[in-house]
Amino acid sequence: MASFTSLLDNIQQCQICAKSLADGCRPVVQAHPDAKILIIGQAPGLKVHQTGIPFNDASGERLRQWMGIDKTLFYDPHFLAIMPMGFCYPGKGKSGDLPPRKECAPQWHAQLLEQLPNIELILLIGQYAQDYYLANKPKTLTETVQAWQQYLPKYLPLPHPSPRNNIWLKKNPWFEQQLVPHLQSIIAELQL
Repeated sequence: MASFTSLLDNIQQCQICAKSLADGCRPVVQAHPDAKILIIGQAPGLKVHQTGIPFNDASGERLRQWMGIDKTLFYDPHFLAIMPMGFCYPGKGKSGDLPPRKECAPQWHAQLLEQLPNIELILLIGQYAQDYYLANKPKTLTETVQAWQQYLPKYLPLPHPSPRNNIWLKKNPWFEQQLVPHLQSIIAELQL
């Protein structure tokens, strides 16, 4: 446990991108070696950066609905770990937040994954996580998420739960009709 604790401390004190982050470093991560589910998202938004609580925003509300769990279970690191592609808020871009910083995943992901031996399901949220973890995947996020069954039991690709994706959800009703119930079923089994 000491090596896990020191790793988490190192991640939370990381300054690798400090010169590139206008809002400063505040790595956001949630993990414990007992965790059964791992969420690999993009990067914290401004509200998450300000509070230090992952998915403490509208995206988090929708993600918890998709998963069929409440905040208590979602924020229990013994059940669920959260490791974004970029641990800090990347800043504001022309149309939304900037992409996750590229330094984080190579620096921290493999080390943290080694300390999470009980993970049974990894939710890959958005294009950045899917591009990093899925080999030979289709080119678009929609095609990748449509092919979700081929990545199970280890991975489950999801679109980002941001309200900015409401149009995508309306164009792809199969996602909430087919994939979300399956996701909720897997998570219910993992709670037993």
